[in-house]
Amino acid sequence: MLNLPTRIYFCTVPTDMRKSFDGLLRMTEVYLQQNVLDGGLFVFLNKKQDRIKLLYWDHDGLAIWYKRLEAGTYQRLSSPEGTHGLQLSSTDLGLLLQGIDLTSVQRRKRYQISEKVSTS
Repeated sequence: MLNLPTRIYFCTVPTDMRKSFDGLLRMTEVYLQQNVLDGGLFVFLNKKQDRIKLLYWDHDGLAIWYKRLEAGTYQRLSSPEGTHGLQLSSTDLGLLLQGIDLTSVQRRKRYQISEKVSTS
């Protein structure tokens, strides 16, 4: 059974798709400041944006999912200045993989629990 992580991190730095497990693992540490072994799904795009790799820890080893588009490109998302990545929802990843422009998607209003900061 495939158990994918719920936290999804997108690396905004163009990735050399010749990188395999160790190279992508190093990119998660350097650019995303994350440890793959802590869980999470890590998304990488090449410079031409027609290839994508997903890296994740699968209980007893690293796994890579790789796709090359025959036509079209994936959307390269931008991160806040001074950072090289951002966190995505599973919905956003699904839209990205389907070729939908996330900047043009209009989300309907939904209730969100506000986070209260304790001042004690």
